[in-house]
Amino acid sequence: MKTITLKQMQYFEALVKTRHFSRAADLCAISQPALSMQIKKLEAFLDMPLVEKTSKPLRLTPFGEDFAIKIGAILQNVRDLGDMAKVSKLKPQGSIKLGVIPTIAPYLFPQLIHQVTKAFPSVNLKLRETITTNLIDEVLEGRLDAAILALPVSEPRLTEKPLFEEEFVLVRPISDNGKPIPNPDTLHEMHLLLLEEGHCFRDQALSFCNISKKQTRELMDASSLSTLVQMVAAGMGITLIPQMAASLESRSASVEMLRFEINPPKRSVGMIWRKNTPLEAHLEKIAKILTKKTI
Repeated sequence: MKTITLKQMQYFEALVKTRHFSRAADLCAISQPALSMQIKKLEAFLDMPLVEKTSKPLRLTPFGEDFAIKIGAILQNVRDLGDMAKVSKLKPQGSIKLGVIPTIAPYLFPQLIHQVTKAFPSVNLKLRETITTNLIDEVLEGRLDAAILALPVSEPRLTEKPLFEEEFVLVRPISDNGKPIPNPDTLHEMHLLLLEEGHCFRDQALSFCNISKKQTRELMDASSLSTLVQMVAAGMGITLIPQMAASLESRSASVEMLRFEINPPKRSVGMIWRKNTPLEAHLEKIAKILTKKTI
């Protein structure tokens, strides 16, 4: 082998990310033996081991750790070169990869696709739904161009662009109609239902209700807002959901949704992208559209 190939760098990057040969192969859409062979060729070219041969879980050698940093920077530059083609004209064009958190995605996607494609018909918007930590990692790694999530993220390598604020609403069984709106400090006494660990909306709800993570052991949780609302309809407790979800989720469940009149809980929704990305001007234009028209 005369030189390191781009594919080999991508395979090694996937291995660094997953720390598992099978998962790295799946990520790269190749067989595990093929990926293993390319890593061996890479090590042979460098004449240095990249992976500790007997360690489980997989660990990189000290040289492998340093090499991973260099490879990451090179591949990010390659991705930026690809982005340069998208900014060759005044209007956005080509593919823009945008991630969205699960408590926004189902309620924003239809408007988002319509508004962006109407304003920029040459843009092919590719959307991905996942939790906040994954979105931040994928934006930093260049696998996503931007993401829509709850701010702040407090990551110095990212630009944060506020889009709008929205309130949380209380969801309770229809049988509670007419009862006073409970005090936030008493919600944990009323079988509060939450999203499972990993969702930022869970942490926001806990903060509003003044509940520590240690107190959540007896609370029930679910993987989606739709499931939470159905659990409320079944009389299993109460929950909080973002206002944008209220209209859709109330259609199929016998529940009551109420605003908190005093100091209602809110979240700030915004976009993030890598600082100095070649797509920054275009992402600013998309953010401006969403700021004006979303909620």
